[in-house]
Amino acid sequence: MKNKLKRLVLIPVVAVTIFFTGSAFQNDFFEIAKQIEIFTTLFKELNMNYVDETNPADLMDTAIKSMLKDLDPYTNFYNEQDVEAERIRRTGDYTGIGAKVRTLKDRLVIVEPYKEYPADKAGLKAGDEIIKVGEVVLSNYKDDAGDLLKGTSNSSVEVTYLRQGKEYKATIKRSEIEIDAVPHFSMIDDKTGYIVLSTFNNKASSQTGYALKDLKAQGANRIILDLRNNPGGLLHEAVNVVNLFVPKGQLVVTTKSKVKKYNRTYYTQKDAIDSEIPLVVLINGGSASASEIVSGSLQDLDRAVILGSRSFGKGLVQRPKPLTYGTQLKITISRYYTPSGRCIQALDYANRDAKGNAIRIDSKEQHEFKTKNGRPVFDGGGVQPDQSFEISNNTAITDAIINDFLLFDYATEYYYKHSNLTDINNFKLKDSDFKDFKNYLNSNNFSFITETEKSLKTVFENAKKEELDDNIKTDYTTLLNNLKNSKELAINENKEQILNLLTDEIVKRYVYREGLYDYYKTHNLEIMKATEILADPSKYMDYLR
Repeated sequence: MKNKLKRLVLIPVVAVTIFFTGSAFQNDFFEIAKQIEIFTTLFKELNMNYVDETNPADLMDTAIKSMLKDLDPYTNFYNEQDVEAERIRRTGDYTGIGAKVRTLKDRLVIVEPYKEYPADKAGLKAGDEIIKVGEVVLSNYKDDAGDLLKGTSNSSVEVTYLRQGKEYKATIKRSEIEIDAVPHFSMIDDKTGYIVLSTFNNKASSQTGYALKDLKAQGANRIILDLRNNPGGLLHEAVNVVNLFVPKGQLVVTTKSKVKKYNRTYYTQKDAIDSEIPLVVLINGGSASASEIVSGSLQDLDRAVILGSRSFGKGLVQRPKPLTYGTQLKITISRYYTPSGRCIQALDYANRDAKGNAIRIDSKEQHEFKTKNGRPVFDGGGVQPDQSFEISNNTAITDAIINDFLLFDYATEYYYKHSNLTDINNFKLKDSDFKDFKNYLNSNNFSFITETEKSLKTVFENAKKEELDDNIKTDYTTLLNNLKNSKELAINENKEQILNLLTDEIVKRYVYREGLYDYYKTHNLEIMKATEILADPSKYMDYLR
């Protein structure tokens, strides 16, 4: 333990030395050195003298994460395992079983097996609950159980899992997994190409370019680029994707920082594959960061019609900084600005409300900017589509249902109750299915606590302390009952969106994600609207004028 402490004390001392050699921090030298010295002495005294045995590594981990929590959610400390996870996110390559997995306390749940990858070949399906990996019972395992599924290529792992209450075993042969940035591209009709770009790893621009060329060879003279639920990724890949559609030498994005070397402008470096082809870009509240650079830049340049719902609103840029012992700091270094000069960051992390939540930038404080053709666009709240499609914007109640995994669990039950379903192209949920889903919510004790309820509870608790609760108890109960009725009404009001989300989840069970994209081409409302806009050149140009 003493050796560990010596090492942990030495690290801050070395850090002080580094700070004193960097010109960028000269004004802060004394304050930084002072605070590091205070922390170093506190940390040493705490670990040497505390009444019980301490774990210096755990204490340091807690201290670092608590410190970063006051900044923004994108500035993070990564241990060695986290660094590897970040590498996978950037490159899209890893060795494993080929499935999206959710980690719970006593089991691993298969969220989505990737088609033709090891988990799928071994027969695992979405909803299967792994309770044992090899000889390790997960209910007794204290570390990250997901790591047990990793291993070298061609190695095997036996898993024990539950499916609809019955226990099964499977042997999975691990392999190298390549996560495609473009999981699907195809023709919607004889003139319209459809490209799904799901992440901005280092394959994003090359795979999107390949898809664009292939579709043009098939006869596409108009394109739909789907960025819905794309969380972003590498900034330079976003610039390169824009470059596929705009000429060389065009400003795409500018980054601005308090540190001078991070102030950069990014221009397209190559000739476009096609700078004229009509283009519609689909976005929603899950489209963030690099997705917003692409959609915001193409909007500012009047190069594409943006369709869907307002994007997430992440206008911050991060950069990884290597630390000692294989750890890493991912730190927010700058804000980015689209060609018109706007920053689409929606939350102000420097200012927080009484609960510590970052404040959303008020629409009254947003500023107007102009696109290349003079159309008004605004900063401070994500990318606002040229054609809004609010059904793609999740409400608070649909988010609550999703976060409780009730859509996922219902889809699992539906799949096993309808195992003979074959005509997926004509699949459509009915009113009776919606009624059944509402009963499912009730039977699973779905509870959605609104901010209004939280406020009422606080008022009532204060009334109790002041002995005023007898006077307002009846009114309080009446208000709670009215709120309950309002929540039931809200579920009905969101019927169309809930059925759409359920349909997506169910279709994937039968034909995987690849089949879902095919289903979208004839059933998805946003894609149908995008196809309609592209089929009418005058309507398309009206959006851009």
